[in-house]
Amino acid sequence: MQIAIVQHSPVLLDAQQTMQKAIELVAEAAAGGAQLVILPEAFFPGYPAWIWRLRPGGDWGISDEVHHRLLKNAVDLEADDLKPLRDAAAEHQLTIVAGINERDGKLSRSTLYNSVVTIGPNGDLLNCHRKLMPTNPERMVWGQGDASGLKVIDTPCGRIGALICWENYMPLARFALYAQGVEIYVAPTYDSGDDWLGTMQHIAREGCCWVISAGVATRHSDIPDDFPEKERLYPDGEEWINPGDSVVISPRGSLVAGPFNQTQEIIIADIDLDEVAIARRGFDVAGHYSRPDIFTLHIDRKSQTPINCE
Repeated sequence: MQIAIVQHSPVLLDAQQTMQKAIELVAEAAAGGAQLVILPEAFFPGYPAWIWRLRPGGDWGISDEVHHRLLKNAVDLEADDLKPLRDAAAEHQLTIVAGINERDGKLSRSTLYNSVVTIGPNGDLLNCHRKLMPTNPERMVWGQGDASGLKVIDTPCGRIGALICWENYMPLARFALYAQGVEIYVAPTYDSGDDWLGTMQHIAREGCCWVISAGVATRHSDIPDDFPEKERLYPDGEEWINPGDSVVISPRGSLVAGPFNQTQEIIIADIDLDEVAIARRGFDVAGHYSRPDIFTLHIDRKSQTPINCE
């Protein structure tokens, strides 16, 4: 089976143009034979990289302005903002996993979540997982998710689960996916480098599953010209804001593709799901190598809400 990682930048803070670009990239991946297409963390309409450069407690005006733009261009699932992407999945009969900035369309209608969605080859939205714990300054952008989407989904490509960026450092979150029989473990991320690669290889060995890390690749030229104080926050000479480093790792921890550093491209790789069961013959962390008489994990799958209308 062929999978594709779309290591491209969105049209930052522009929902309409980002969707059009995504549809074109999905079509290109489909033409290359991909049955599963993965887009990076917060691809719609871009990871808020500026939070790592603004002064804590300062730069209030800039923060307000760019957050407002992000909010206006975020994905409202209640309004079916992903319909064009769902239609693309159905047209090409492939599965899509994509990172989004999700705008709450039910309750406050103003809170954003760092989410990852899974879309089936008939265009159905199969799952939406909200990042459980935003990292450091991310907490000024995104709310905390819950476990209602902490699921492994059965698809024609195999059993797919996803955790976002530093969620992958949370052992119990990982175990929740292992225990549901994950075969393709997707990690959309802004992280990169050797430490992150080591984590991805560890997860592949620990879960005996395919690990696909889809990294954010952003250049200076991808930052809109009208971004406030662009040259202060992103100096001209700094071409690569984030290098990507997407990888595909086998169930025994070997690199199959990548890391792809400082490049924007569609990465095609072949994976064989039979390798999952073969690897788990020796070590199945949620099966014959578990000790449920000693250790158990309780997951509260209820959607968290501040209002009860019963």
